[in-house]
Amino acid sequence: MTLFRFAGDMIHLASFGILFRRMLQARSVEGLSLKTQELYLLVFMTRYLDLFNFARVDFLHVYNFCMKIVYLSASATIVYYIRRKQPWKATYKPGEDSFLHVQYAIAPCAVLALLVHSEFSFMEVLWTFSIYLEAIAIMPQLILMQRYGNIENLTANYVFCLGAYRGLYVLNWVWRYAMDTHYHVSKVSWIVWISGLIQTALYCDFFYYYAMSKWYNKTMLPK
Repeated sequence: MTLFRFAGDMIHLASFGILFRRMLQARSVEGLSLKTQELYLLVFMTRYLDLFNFARVDFLHVYNFCMKIVYLSASATIVYYIRRKQPWKATYKPGEDSFLHVQYAIAPCAVLALLVHSEFSFMEVLWTFSIYLEAIAIMPQLILMQRYGNIENLTANYVFCLGAYRGLYVLNWVWRYAMDTHYHVSKVSWIVWISGLIQTALYCDFFYYYAMSKWYNKTMLPK
């Protein structure tokens, strides 16, 4: 495990902490996209089908197991709060969170995973689907933030952490490619790299306005 990957994982964990803090303090989910949270939950559910595979037990396996449990449980909790638990449910505005995630995210990624994969097997196709879906899962949240224009700091910090986590993972792949003699380029590598670069690129506009908001202490996004 490289420092880039570990830092990315810690920032990813921090994003959940920021989001839970925001939800519990405000007792509201206004400005948060349920569609994005559902997409992330689906990403984790389809990627971590090997969760209880204990064929090999070492530090990295235990570390990955704990991270997977946190990601799954945190995402499921967020979706539950928005969909079922009051007063958070009452503050969610489905009319504003209008991105058609089934038609424009889940379905295209499923078709792409069936067409472009490293191995045609149930586990491998679902894993590939999760990689493609994660690349665009943030889109409903970014669209919602654009629609609101003035987003409070904790929501912006949450999205920033998600983008930073993915950026650090890209640096991790570059480092391993350059320095790790055991790391080899394969079809799996290209799927992960291209999807990761697309995901990182989606944050570029947000990063610009996030930096401007911190520098000038003004509204983060233009409507």
